[in-house]
Amino acid sequence: MATSHMQHCLMRIRSNYPTFSAKEKKIADYILEKPQNVVHGTINQVAADIGIADSTVFRFCKRIGFKGFQNMKVVLASEIVEPIHDIHEKVLLNDNEKTVIEKVFHSNIKTLEDTLKVIDENNFKAAITAILGARRVEFFGVGGSNIIALDAYHKLIRTGIPVFAQTDTHMQLMSASQMTKEDVAVLISHTGTTKDILKTLEITKENGVKTVGITSFAKSPLNESVDIPLYTLSEETDFRSEALASRIAQLSVIDAIYVNVLMARKDSGKVSLRKVRSAISSERI
Repeated sequence: MATSHMQHCLMRIRSNYPTFSAKEKKIADYILEKPQNVVHGTINQVAADIGIADSTVFRFCKRIGFKGFQNMKVVLASEIVEPIHDIHEKVLLNDNEKTVIEKVFHSNIKTLEDTLKVIDENNFKAAITAILGARRVEFFGVGGSNIIALDAYHKLIRTGIPVFAQTDTHMQLMSASQMTKEDVAVLISHTGTTKDILKTLEITKENGVKTVGITSFAKSPLNESVDIPLYTLSEETDFRSEALASRIAQLSVIDAIYVNVLMARKDSGKVSLRKVRSAISSERI
């Protein structure tokens, strides 16, 4: 795991793009479209090409987590020097079924690889520790993210830890209201701006609940408000929204949490897993 997502300039820009101001988007577009110009130019040249002040470019560099323009240039250079093949190709109208399959799979692979680079190891460890020490753990998500929450429930129930997940948003709010400082709430949202999830977060924080967030946007209200943020990355294409690609990364983060928790629980975890397998074995032919 990478120690910090700050080391990746292009991914950082893409993932935060929706939160940028109009001027910031102009700078972002320039860097994404002409990275070589940035690497081989000065801050004055870049600012002049874009038609903005040097100070605006400098503030943008700080905004995405760098000390300044030169620091961003160094990181950007390391990303574009290596001849990286862009496997996140756009699906075209004249693509046949086999080509679409390959592009979708490549997109998923890239999403996983990019997310692996930006996962904060300390935050991930903190999430595991919090879950292991919780009286109960509840997973929250709305829409597509609720599917991830239910998958988390399906996985973590095998560990023997009391876990919960609700499908109805009102039930989620009601359940959140009953949580205490001994509990852990895991809130899942691709954008980190879903009103229902933010309301759930507000209720859990009022109750002193330890909160973990899984989202794709580092500057989102969810990511900036939870105790332990976990961050995924994905890109959007014409026929496939980034929310779909991010689902793969979120499921994988949940899988990694499950395996770590089960390993940490050792014998008690094995006993719980055996009980689950025994219970569902009778349902198989």
